Amino acid sequence: MKERLASLISGGGTTMQAVVEACQSGEVPMEVACVVSSNSSAGGMEKAKKLGIPDEDIIVVDPDTFRGSDGKIDQNGFGQAILRELRQRGTTVITQNGWLPLTPGIVIDEFPGMIFNQHPGSKKETRATHGIQPHAIMLYIARQTGRNLGTEVIIHRVNEKWDNGPTVAVARVPIDDVNEDPKILQTRALPVEHALQITFLKQLARGIVQEIFTETEYLRPGEEHILFEARKYAREFYPNG
Repeated sequence: MKERLASLISGGGTTMQAVVEACQSGEVPMEVACVVSSNSSAGGMEKAKKLGIPDEDIIVVDPDTFRGSDGKIDQNGFGQAILRELRQRGTTVITQNGWLPLTPGIVIDEFPGMIFNQHPGSKKETRATHGIQPHAIMLYIARQTGRNLGTEVIIHRVNEKWDNGPTVAVARVPIDDVNEDPKILQTRALPVEHALQITFLKQLARGIVQEIFTETEYLRPGEEHILFEARKYAREFYPNG
């Protein structure tokens, strides 16, 4: 029996599109169960429609709907709403493709080891950042250390902390110029993310998943201040990711 895949999105859905197309062509031997967006205006929803995904399988579950008077999101309520949609469609595998909310623990518990997040940067240096921010951080580190080790895109299992689960796939992305605009690096990294997702899902369909424990050391002892400055720089110049 084929795995049934749900793609969780919050924005443009470019990686979701690549994954769905690979499923539809048979390159990835999985069925598309649904696309779940945390944002009712996400561009990825229109992409999903154009791919032929039925309207009833393109769902919005907005975490702000579950935000209380204290400003906090009811994680249990948010999680139950997500689970209801996933269960109805027989979902067995989940990919987070630009999904911005923290995935509730009850969702993680129901799909142990089968929720995977894509992230465009080293976990150690760019954890809990998104969009252009990881690329800005990696460029800043390369400039300040004088060591251009490039950057990476990764896939990791999801747990209850931001970008913290075990890594299961990595692909290198070169930095051509340490002074280049982070948007240029982001554009170059995106097709690498797409290819990595498809390669990984093909392996997952065959039951081949290996956790990766080695990490590139972008910073040396005594350079912790560079990481602090890099993260501060990325958040100040790219506050919306």
